[in-house]
Amino acid sequence: MLLENRTAIVSGIGPGMGRDISLAFAREGASLVLAARTDRVVEELASEIRAGGGRAIGVATDIAHEGDAERVVERAMGEFGRIDVLVNNAFKGPSFKRFEDDALASWRAVFDVNVFGALRLTQVAIPHMKERGGSIVFINTMSTRIVEEGSGSYASSKGALLIAAQTLARELGRYRIRVNSVVPGYIWGKAVEGYFRMLAQQRGTTPEAVYAEIAGQTSLNHIPTSAEIADAVLFFASDLSRVVTGQALDVNGGHFFH
Repeated sequence: MLLENRTAIVSGIGPGMGRDISLAFAREGASLVLAARTDRVVEELASEIRAGGGRAIGVATDIAHEGDAERVVERAMGEFGRIDVLVNNAFKGPSFKRFEDDALASWRAVFDVNVFGALRLTQVAIPHMKERGGSIVFINTMSTRIVEEGSGSYASSKGALLIAAQTLARELGRYRIRVNSVVPGYIWGKAVEGYFRMLAQQRGTTPEAVYAEIAGQTSLNHIPTSAEIADAVLFFASDLSRVVTGQALDVNGGHFFH
């Protein structure tokens, strides 16, 4: 198994990407520390993993709150005695307002989660990873590649996180800690399905037609699921990528190239 005898912290483990990353890691033998804002969400997934024979604990966490990152790391060390992998998946979305109509406080709230929350959790975990080395993975977004109106705060925060990840890769390589980013495009699931239904209603067409149009823009004629993207995160978490650091991997079915 690719992650046997390793401990991974995964933030933002709600339905979708965080859940599928956690399940992929559990399948490959990792002990998991699951972090999200809601007690019920983390406990349900932890229980599911334990019922399948895996090892997992849940920690209700808001990474934008001072002290929560420390609590997650303390629980990881207390329960499993080590941290080998950190996946920063928790995020806050945009206000969908144009910059001139938005408040800077709204931008600041997005940066507090997407940049400073992720970096705080990373900074607290680093001292526990230095002895053995390990892998840090940031989940980014196609919004840094295709910038749209109303997504400025989100795209800007994730753009900052891309550069932060490269900076960490440069600085932490001496400890054999690798730092990479996974950059999804559209992720097929309930959120995108709902978005396609909205577009279909606006255009007077069907959700299936919208899917076919957008999937047709990809080279593979396919919109990846979160489980498929989770496999790319697993690659970065495992020794398969042991000489890869400072990279951003676009996982989008060939929707766009970078």
